[in-house]
Amino acid sequence: MDGTTAAVLEKPAFRKVNWLARDIDVIRRDDGVVVIKSRIALQAYEPHLAAPLARWAKEAPARTWLAQRGGPDRQWRKLSYAEAKRTADGLTQALLDLKLDGRPVAILSGNSIEHALLTLAAMQARLPAAPVSPAYSLMSHDHLKLKYLFGLVKPGVVMVQDGPTFEKALRALDLDGVTVVHVARPCEGIPSISYADLAATPVTSEVEASIAQITPDTVGKLLFTSGSTGMPKAVINTQRMMCANAAMMMQTRPRGPDAPISTVLDWMPWNHTMGGNALFNPLLIEGGTLYIDDGRPMPGQFDETIRNLREVSPTYYANVPAGYAALAAAMEKDDALCRSFFKDLGIMAYGGARLPDDLYERMQALAVKTTGERIVFYTGWGSTETAPTSTGTYWNTERVGLIGLPFPGVELKMVPVGDKYELRLRGINVMPGYFGQPELTKKAFDEEGFYCIGDAGVFVDPNDPAQGIIFAGRVVEDFKLTTGTFVHVGSLRTDAIAAATPAIHDALVTGQDREYVGLLAWPNLHACRQLVGNPEASFEDVVKHPVVIACVRRGLEAHNKECEGASSRRIVRAMLMVEPPSIDGHELTDKGYINQRAGLDRRAALVERLYAAKPDSDVIVL
Repeated sequence: MDGTTAAVLEKPAFRKVNWLARDIDVIRRDDGVVVIKSRIALQAYEPHLAAPLARWAKEAPARTWLAQRGGPDRQWRKLSYAEAKRTADGLTQALLDLKLDGRPVAILSGNSIEHALLTLAAMQARLPAAPVSPAYSLMSHDHLKLKYLFGLVKPGVVMVQDGPTFEKALRALDLDGVTVVHVARPCEGIPSISYADLAATPVTSEVEASIAQITPDTVGKLLFTSGSTGMPKAVINTQRMMCANAAMMMQTRPRGPDAPISTVLDWMPWNHTMGGNALFNPLLIEGGTLYIDDGRPMPGQFDETIRNLREVSPTYYANVPAGYAALAAAMEKDDALCRSFFKDLGIMAYGGARLPDDLYERMQALAVKTTGERIVFYTGWGSTETAPTSTGTYWNTERVGLIGLPFPGVELKMVPVGDKYELRLRGINVMPGYFGQPELTKKAFDEEGFYCIGDAGVFVDPNDPAQGIIFAGRVVEDFKLTTGTFVHVGSLRTDAIAAATPAIHDALVTGQDREYVGLLAWPNLHACRQLVGNPEASFEDVVKHPVVIACVRRGLEAHNKECEGASSRRIVRAMLMVEPPSIDGHELTDKGYINQRAGLDRRAALVERLYAAKPDSDVIVL
């Protein structure tokens, strides 16, 4: 036995998860195309999302479905399944009374109990729920995307949590013929109806009759794409898509009858398919409890998440790497927080970016110290168009950066592009198309009906596909250096950010038609303040601070050493940026993702400075 094998055997075991078997069928075509799918059939799934609400209202009426802090004392306000069903039925009746003729119900505000109930009510009334990113209302100055989306889907109802907060957005819209609903306060001068009044509508037999008419093809939601390549598109999410995809996720990690009630604390926005579908739908189907986290993995906002985790012990927890970094830092100083977090935890999930190896090790060290066991890190992959997840890492793996293997009911087509594969998807969870844009729908599918997602991947081991697939970035983002060498932006970007952790939050990879690769990076303000020992430091302060620059330099030089001899991976110059990415400038999508192409166009002057013959003092030369 060699030393490496001995070290692996000495690691504590993972906390047990009942994973689906990796029984994968692989078809290799003569042209190099590979098609893989699970040999295991997809299990039965719900007919629609109104069904589990009715089921749990009957079988577990007192169980908490949703909880959210509120009021002056910020205590938990809890809603049982029975209460949720009664309120949703009242809202459904109110929507039926409005006779909207199929027009969607748009929700402009973020996650809330009222948001969830109006979504279920819209579905019961057979009206598409259309949650719109609050960023389009609150962060945008011109409201162009919001106005565009309203013109595209033409909603009959628009809900806001608080009228005055959304006043500018509401005044930017043509509300003729639209019923505005407010939860907290009306907006002066804009006619609106109180949410409470709608919920109090007496229920008639029309509600059950409407629910009985829901079919698998009924449109449940219109979810908007990130708008990274232009204006957002409205993705049709049918009841079949959403319920089948929830079944896929649940089938890969089945929970027995003796398992504890699923308990989740989560902040991911419901206008995003990961929060609104991948998390929300399976939890409802399982009859679980969702604590709405008003915290965020951002400076000044993560304290709320920490407070919540002292009181809520999740069975499943998901976050982005920045959230885990902040959580690890807090738990390393707080054993009680560790005990609360790991007590019932079965799985940790991450998304949005690759989880840095050192952060993975820190979280596992905390888990072992607290429980004596490691906790599996899980991730999946897909898009708004696939409801969303089509693959997942449904086995105990220590490797980060994987996207896993296809779920039952999903076919993954891998088309060779250079030294990697373009990934395409076909399955019951894939959209029928974009709302009101048939020409874009046609372009989204290949001749065999596979959805062209635009992502790339490679096998961990081409001779053993069951080991999974590694995400290899966006096909359209890659470019060539003047040497003719291809630069794979997606993987390089995530590796560079991980290497310079915790100083860098995100970055743009430069170098198209240049001799070498560069990096324009946004600092992680919260982490940089900790590095410099000044909780009040500004972006201008940290980007010039020698401790921050040294951290970035040290990380990127270590990255370069690992990539010695590979010009497509070696970063020669870097610069830290002060101005945050702009949502109006299309650099930042509403979901928080960086649009590489738009960012480079908008920051062309910084790119020129990065490649200047005599670089300025703020350019880090490696």
